[in-house]
Amino acid sequence: MIVVGAGIVGTATALYLQRLGKQVTLVDRKAPGEGTSFGSGAILVPSSIIPVTVPGLIKKLPGMLSDPLGPVYLRWSYLPRTLPWLMRYLGQCTPERTAHIARHIAPMVAESLDEHRALASGTAAASHIHARSYAFVYRNRRQFEADPLGWELRRENGITWRTLEGDAVRAEEPALSPDYNFLTVFDEQHGFIDAPGDYIKALAAQLAADGGSVLETEVRGFVRDGPRVTGIETATGPIMAESTVVAAGAWSARLLATLGVKIPMETERGYHLDLFEPSVMPNNALMIADGKFVTTPMPSRLRLAGLTEIGGLDAGPSRRPIETLEARLKIVFPGITFTRKSEWMGHRPAPADSLPILGPISGLDGLVCAFGHHHVGLTSGPRTARLIADMVAGRQPNIDLAPYSPDRF
Repeated sequence: MIVVGAGIVGTATALYLQRLGKQVTLVDRKAPGEGTSFGSGAILVPSSIIPVTVPGLIKKLPGMLSDPLGPVYLRWSYLPRTLPWLMRYLGQCTPERTAHIARHIAPMVAESLDEHRALASGTAAASHIHARSYAFVYRNRRQFEADPLGWELRRENGITWRTLEGDAVRAEEPALSPDYNFLTVFDEQHGFIDAPGDYIKALAAQLAADGGSVLETEVRGFVRDGPRVTGIETATGPIMAESTVVAAGAWSARLLATLGVKIPMETERGYHLDLFEPSVMPNNALMIADGKFVTTPMPSRLRLAGLTEIGGLDAGPSRRPIETLEARLKIVFPGITFTRKSEWMGHRPAPADSLPILGPISGLDGLVCAFGHHHVGLTSGPRTARLIADMVAGRQPNIDLAPYSPDRF
């Protein structure tokens, strides 16, 4: 078996295939855990079922793009190339489509903490997993009540929360600016990974220790025998296998294009800012609602992650998103200081309908897709891996994977 992509989805899939008795080779152009998973918000959030494409987004988008502290950025030179995807993406901004997407994200992110604990059980990676509450931060109750659809969809999908207001917010999160006076707090099955890159490296090390192979080389295409994919073409030569799982995140669509397969997926370029030895630290992982970014307390540092830039896979990082995170930091945590900082930019895979792309492609035997998890790759990685491993091994997955099929496009 070959698994292409050594982020959380690919590495976890390789491990689960190995546990089912398969000989597995994990291949990526980077070492395990050094891509998008490395720079994620590091949080496990089964409450994160609402897509970006909610009703009203189209009307708000011009204001978001023009706001100097807005959550969305666009490389205008890239617009002609991304326009077909963007039109399909924005076409999801209806109540019906939002409910459909939320309903099918929910089972992929459910019980995330337990899923990670099961994946990492018996490995050095287990020490990186921590239970931690997660809270949406609002300036007031009115701001919270401005999103009735999102909260109703969470309720319909079995997600529970508690609310805090006024002095209770100060008690829960004393580091927050007094301008923020309302929290919704999720406790059950939420948590974080204290160093996602190291966590994935530990999982990959276990794969190798148990007889699997981990190769660092560029995958350039596939080997075919008629309708069957029989291996991959790499920078160091072909590798043959009975089955190949494509779990290369935002690069998966480009890779599948070498087979003539068109997947309507774009990259959302995400950013993070790590602040080392901060003078204040939140008690929980926080989603700052008016800034659309996350703050995650991690050992010796605070991570700010989020925002969205549409600009493709090839361009270098932009300064404005990082500058926005720095400006928002001062608003949310007034007076915070730190000894040093580090910056990062990576690529979230964004399918046109915000649902992951899982399973075989008609007419291409021996190939299985496992990518496209948008904003919830770390959260849903272990469950995706378990389902895909079952499928590849000929076992019946315990949920219906039809809504995620690549053939839906």
